[in-house]
Amino acid sequence: MSPSSFRPADGRPVPVLRNVTATDGRQVDVHLRDDRVERVVPAVGAPAGDLDLDLTGYLLLGAFAEPHVHLDKALSFDEIRPPLGDLAAAIESWESHNPRLTVDSIAARARTAALRALSYGTTAIRSHVNLLPGPEPLRGVHALLRVRAELAAVLDIQLVALAPYAVEDAAIHEALDLGIDFVGGHPHKTPDPSANLRRLLRIAAAHGAGVDLHIDEQLDPEMLTLEQLAHTVQEWPDSMPVTASHCVSLGMTRPAVTARVAAAVAAAGIGVVTLPITNLYLQARDHPTAKPRGLTALRALLDAGVRVAAGTDNIQDPFNPVGSGDPFETAMLLITADHLTPQEAGAAVTGDARELMGLPPAGPVEGAQADLLAVRAGGLRDAVACAPADRLVLHRGRLVAATRSERSTVTALEE
Repeated sequence: MSPSSFRPADGRPVPVLRNVTATDGRQVDVHLRDDRVERVVPAVGAPAGDLDLDLTGYLLLGAFAEPHVHLDKALSFDEIRPPLGDLAAAIESWESHNPRLTVDSIAARARTAALRALSYGTTAIRSHVNLLPGPEPLRGVHALLRVRAELAAVLDIQLVALAPYAVEDAAIHEALDLGIDFVGGHPHKTPDPSANLRRLLRIAAAHGAGVDLHIDEQLDPEMLTLEQLAHTVQEWPDSMPVTASHCVSLGMTRPAVTARVAAAVAAAGIGVVTLPITNLYLQARDHPTAKPRGLTALRALLDAGVRVAAGTDNIQDPFNPVGSGDPFETAMLLITADHLTPQEAGAAVTGDARELMGLPPAGPVEGAQADLLAVRAGGLRDAVACAPADRLVLHRGRLVAATRSERSTVTALEE
C-alpha cells in the first residue's frame, strides 16, 4: 500500500487484504466476510477494489489482546507528580491522590489510553479498576463502565474490580451488580493474605464470577499465595475462570518448589499474566547490586503447560513513569528479560492472551474472528525489534485504526 493510497480508519468492512506477508513468509490474500476470515489464499496480484487494502510490505498478525492494564490510573503521572520509588511508594502516592479523582477525570484518561492502545493494534483489553476508600468507592467503576460502553463498537473491554483490603464487601458486590466482570485484589498486600484470598474467592463464588488477582508481587520466596489459590479453585467450573497476575515471588523459589507450584497451577487451570515492564521498574530497588529481575518463573510455567500471557500493566502513572502501552514493548521485554523466543513473546500478547481472556480465536486463519493487525515489517522478529509506527487495525473485519509515518534521511552532503 503506497502512501498515496493510504486509507484512513473509517469503520467500514474490508473485503480483502491483498499482497500481505504471513508470519511464515508467504504472500497471501486474506478474504473476509462479516466479522470472520473466510479464506487465506496465495496472493494473485489482482488490483485492489475500492474497499480492499493493498498491504504490500506489511506483516499480518492477529490483533493484540491486553490481559492486564490499569486504565483508571493510566496517564496520571503528571497529574499526581509522585516520587519515583518501589511498590509501596507507588501505592501511597496513588492512595493520597484518591480524594481528588472524579468520574470524569478518570474516564478522560482511560478513554485516551484505550484509544491509544487501539491505534497500536489492541482490540481487546482487560482493565483492573480500583475500588476507592471513602464515601464514593465506585468512582473508577462508573468511569470505566462509561468508557466501555462508549467504545464497545471498536474495543472488547473486560473489567476487574480491584479491591483493596480496606474496602467493604458491599462495594465489591455493588461493582459486580453494575456489570464488572471479575473480582480482583492483592492478598499479599494485606495483614492476612490467606484470609483475604478466601474473602475475595467467597465473593466471586456468590456471584458466579471469575477472579483475576494480583498475586505475590514481591521477592519473598516464602510468599506463595499462588499455591493456595491453585489448591482452593481446583473444583471451580470453567464458567468462573481464574487468573493470577504478577506471581513475582515464584521467580525467586528453588527449582523443586517452582516445579511443584507450576504443576498445581496447571492442574487448577489457572492462567498466569506476567507484567514485565512494571515489575522490572518496581522490584529489587533495595538490592544495590545483582538485582533480581522481579519476574515470574515464566519458563517453568510454560513447561508445566500453564496458560501464560503478558500485559502492559501501568502506563505513565505512579507505578511506572514510562511505558507506551504498545504490546510490542511488552514482547521485546519478554525476549530480553525473560528469554522467550520471538514466537513465544508474540503469542503472549496476541493469541495466548485472547485464550486466557476467554475470547474466540482471532487472526489470519480461516474461520477465526477478523481482529487483525497489519504492520510494516519483514517478519515477527523485525516487528518486535522495531515496533514500526505504520499499522492498520481491524476489529471484526472493520478498519478501526490506521497510522502512517513518513521518514527522510540524507546519505551524502554537498560541499
